[in-house]
Amino acid sequence: MQLITQRLQLTTLQPEDWQLFRQVHTDKQSMSWISAIPSEEGIRQRFADRLAPWQITSYHMLCLVVSLKDSGEKLGLMGANAEWLPHRQVEVGYSFLNQHCGQGYGSEALGVLCDFLLVQCEFHKLKASVVEGNYASRRVLEKNGFMLEGTLRDNYLLRGQWVNDWVFGRLNPDH
Repeated sequence: MQLITQRLQLTTLQPEDWQLFRQVHTDKQSMSWISAIPSEEGIRQRFADRLAPWQITSYHMLCLVVSLKDSGEKLGLMGANAEWLPHRQVEVGYSFLNQHCGQGYGSEALGVLCDFLLVQCEFHKLKASVVEGNYASRRVLEKNGFMLEGTLRDNYLLRGQWVNDWVFGRLNPDH
């Protein structure tokens, strides 16, 4: 699978993407909004889980590598985790290496992923959760038509501290 934008290409995670996957999961700034940095063994297990082939009806995560179309430089990861029954919803997420943040890559990549999930896969709703205070991630979602649906208080234990999550959704206009 390959999705293309003006500047980017998104391709399914492959075994040769291990270094990028490890870099993303050990990037202190990017991970500060996601979780504690996992152990090497934990990162390897996540990587192995995300290498499984994905189809529209899969129950495991689709993991995509985001790269610059012209140079092939790898920037980060995007994912989609389907919840098929009963509502045809999918949660999206993304994590970029810190040096590539703030350049519009996340918004551009999420745009093409949303089109794929809504048009080709015919999901009814796209969802995302963002730790309250992560305004950069919030802007990426809002630029792509996601609306804030609420705040879940003390919803996530992040590095030993309870944090609130903003919950976002985007409905498929054709459903």
